[in-house]
Amino acid sequence: MSNTDDDEPARGWQHDVYDVLRAHDVSQFSYVPDAGHALLIDLSIADPDVHSIALTTEEEGVALAAGANLGDARAVLMMQSSGVGNCINFLSLMKGGKFPLLTIISMRGEFGEGNPWQMPMGQAVRPVLEAMGVICMDVTTPDEAVPTVEAAATMAYKAGNSVAVILTQKLLGAKVF
Repeated sequence: MSNTDDDEPARGWQHDVYDVLRAHDVSQFSYVPDAGHALLIDLSIADPDVHSIALTTEEEGVALAAGANLGDARAVLMMQSSGVGNCINFLSLMKGGKFPLLTIISMRGEFGEGNPWQMPMGQAVRPVLEAMGVICMDVTTPDEAVPTVEAAATMAYKAGNSVAVILTQKLLGAKVF
């Protein structure tokens, strides 16, 4: 039997996002385990050319990104929206040190959320990040994922900005309880 395009399983947008990150020479993937990032985390763990770093708290990923920049490497911080609150004070490091930051945030506390504990931080993500000088870019459909991550990586790594790609609950789906 021949191997045609029809024989291969469809690649999800997460694979394409991973390819964009690698094309931008991202070699350090830090994360607090999260279902919204599970495939990106798994891809980074399976890739022998990158360092996949599980964090105990999200602000460690901010420091890791600064350290990566000092070591002439590139990092991405993957976290859930509830972890953004843990990073606010540490974002002053990026601003004061003029370090680039690329973070990909899986949202909770918005479209279709049924867990009241997720609502406060979910609603505060964009305002608090913007108050710290982080550029926020939303992804609401799979077709938006690659161009948004491409633009964010360029803005972070070439222009030296702090940029958050926000994977909305319209994209990821709300968790059912």
